[in-house]
Amino acid sequence: MPSLETTPKIRARMSKQRSHDTDIEVALRRTLHAAGLRYRVHRRPLKDVRREADILFGPARVAVFVDGCFWHGCPEHATWPKNNAEFWREKIEKNRTRDRDTDTRLAEAGWQSVRVWEHENPLEAAERIATLVREHRLAGYTLTT
Repeated sequence: MPSLETTPKIRARMSKQRSHDTDIEVALRRTLHAAGLRYRVHRRPLKDVRREADILFGPARVAVFVDGCFWHGCPEHATWPKNNAEFWREKIEKNRTRDRDTDTRLAEAGWQSVRVWEHENPLEAAERIATLVREHRLAGYTLTT
């Protein structure tokens, strides 16, 4: 990856970007909890894969990832910076590739991945997730990893 040229001001701003407990993530968790669903937070669905789900329903085998529009290249809201354009394009494309790889690995291991964009309505996303978790529970999914 090309080196990133930056300034102290930019470095300070970027260091304040949250990677855990973002507004959408917290709202989503609150809604799921209020619906009676219990889950784990920031856990690896597969022990041998160094990737954490933001919300994990172990017995139902459902892993939820809350993706930021900038960092994961949202088709609706992605922006491509003009400064250090090559660096950022490569970084975001690597994130997208890793996301696809994660979804594939989880599917191969019997897990269902759910991707929620940061711009999504948390109530609608929670409803989608709750339906999937309940379907998986009814189907008798069990945790074997």
